[in-house]
Amino acid sequence: MIETWFIGIAGDSLILQGLLGGIVIAALNMVGALLVIVWRDPSQKLLNAGLGLAAGVMLTASFTSLILPGIEYGGLWPVTCGIALGAIVLMAADLWIPHLHIDKGREGGETRSIKAVWLFIIAITIHNMPEGLAVGVGFGSGNLKEALTLMLAIGIQNIPEGFAVSISAKKAGMGSLRYASFAGIRSGLVEIPLALIGAWAIQIANPILPYAMGFAAGAMLYVISNEIIPETHRVGQSRIATIGTMMGVLIMLVLDVSLG
Repeated sequence: MIETWFIGIAGDSLILQGLLGGIVIAALNMVGALLVIVWRDPSQKLLNAGLGLAAGVMLTASFTSLILPGIEYGGLWPVTCGIALGAIVLMAADLWIPHLHIDKGREGGETRSIKAVWLFIIAITIHNMPEGLAVGVGFGSGNLKEALTLMLAIGIQNIPEGFAVSISAKKAGMGSLRYASFAGIRSGLVEIPLALIGAWAIQIANPILPYAMGFAAGAMLYVISNEIIPETHRVGQSRIATIGTMMGVLIMLVLDVSLG
């Protein structure tokens, strides 16, 4: 059903499929971001559970939809090299690009000219880049079932993630509820061009596919380990976050089996 619907809109072009996949995950991020308008003060436990769920989905998707298919396509070493490169690139962005975390403060290169709100948006953009790239690479691989599974997984985890971004912007005093929700929406828009770039790159140079799948997985694993899990454990509520992570793993496994 979903495959027929998807092909009916995007056609057989893998690049257009990647673009549509990026639009879908950005739209689900928007749904989460807009929740702040009607749900203004969720508990920290709920936010941690939601972020834990996002981590579980991303963690499982990294293996079931990127690493294992990449190994099957191109072997272990290209995927391993891609994973290492993806983590290194995200680490370098974290170290060198000025950005702001609500809990940890400013990170990256020193700057006095960029406003805090833009530093916050840069931080979330860095966070969301691997997700859009992963979806684009998934569709560029030509394996529609795996790509749709990955798209739905990342889309599902984008809902609590977008909500958490909007709540963080609100708590940081970055304007009205509408502006806070807009900050959450804007954070997901980067996923659209990156999904398109990922799908296009695979079409131009198909031999890079296992490297690209590993790269996207490594970047996501870095975000999970360096950003999401520390955030959910920051205020001493690790148990509820762990439960959320386990639920995310189970959701992704169900999606993978059902659609695969």
